[in-house]
Amino acid sequence: MSGPDIVVVSIAVGIVVSFLFSEIYGVAAGGVVVPGYVALYLDRPGPLVLTLAVALTTFAITKVAGSFLIVYGRRRTALTILVGFALGAWASRLDLGPPLFGLEGPDLEIIGYIIPGLIAIWFDRQGIAATLASLTTASVIVRLVLLLAVGPLALQGASA
Repeated sequence: MSGPDIVVVSIAVGIVVSFLFSEIYGVAAGGVVVPGYVALYLDRPGPLVLTLAVALTTFAITKVAGSFLIVYGRRRTALTILVGFALGAWASRLDLGPPLFGLEGPDLEIIGYIIPGLIAIWFDRQGIAATLASLTTASVIVRLVLLLAVGPLALQGASA
């Protein structure tokens, strides 16, 4: 199975797992497509850390903005995705000089441009701990399904 096919399968499995988490446990895994994307990066800590840092920063910025702007419902969702997009685009172009914690180059990419904003939306809706717990568990389940379906060699270097 080639790279793009694995991404499609990962997103599809992630959607199913996200739906099951929502129905069974009543918690969202950071957005419907997020576990599928995150599962592809579980073997690379750099993008995971950077994406979560951008999501937390996005969450903080929208919380502060919400204290003096009228942002509820669709406005809040749009603002969160926009801030996450802007921060993600900025963070993906950072040149941090010497390796940070032994990570550099492709290890410091962000997982998609929309993913941090989607995670931040769920940080706001259901809390950081619940979102991180469900996202982690759902992503691991998706990764395990992918490993069983395509094998570990097919997943090496597979990313969105």
